[in-house]
Amino acid sequence: MRTDSEIRDDVINELEWDLEIAGPDAIAVAVTDGAVTLAGHASSYAEKLAAARAAGRVEGVKAIVNDLKVELSGSPQDDSDIARAIAHVLKWNVQVPEGVQAQVREGWVTLNGEVDHDYQRREVERMVRQVRGVTGVTDVIIIKPPASPERVQTLIEDAFSHEARVDARHIEVEVSGNVAKLYGNVHSVHEASAAKAAAASAPGIVAVESHLVVTP
Repeated sequence: MRTDSEIRDDVINELEWDLEIAGPDAIAVAVTDGAVTLAGHASSYAEKLAAARAAGRVEGVKAIVNDLKVELSGSPQDDSDIARAIAHVLKWNVQVPEGVQAQVREGWVTLNGEVDHDYQRREVERMVRQVRGVTGVTDVIIIKPPASPERVQTLIEDAFSHEARVDARHIEVEVSGNVAKLYGNVHSVHEASAAKAAAASAPGIVAVESHLVVTP
């Protein structure tokens, strides 16, 4: 079992090597029983998240407490400037549907609205956290619920029929709320991945649980 001291050294090294982290020296790392606490400050919200991801890549890390404070360099950004910048990036991204809105208060952004797919929600959050002046993001965007589980299952099976690597005859789809569960047999890991991707593309699906068995 790795010691806390070894884990701490590796986390510090990971922070120093991560190109997304501009100021690793401003980040203090403490480790207790495999739980990592990051303290200090980051120059952006994106950097704060990158630091947590870097710590999570280290072997032996069991939990992460991200106490980094976002301290922006240069002149403080006004909320109205941040809001205009967010409106601009959302407007010109074709993956973002109309109706998504951002509210800004003291640099903290709350996202709301509705989208058809989970990847759209994740894309909105990814863009917003890159905007200068953003100190945090609360994402309450809703994935539009499907008309019915039967409708979503039909859409998934239709997607399978257009995917040459997937034999839909041996795959059973079960939809529960926004989660699609896949059962059955496939011929390869690639076919299982293709089936999971097809299911994830169905409107209203937030997560896919694959219980597919590979039988060459």
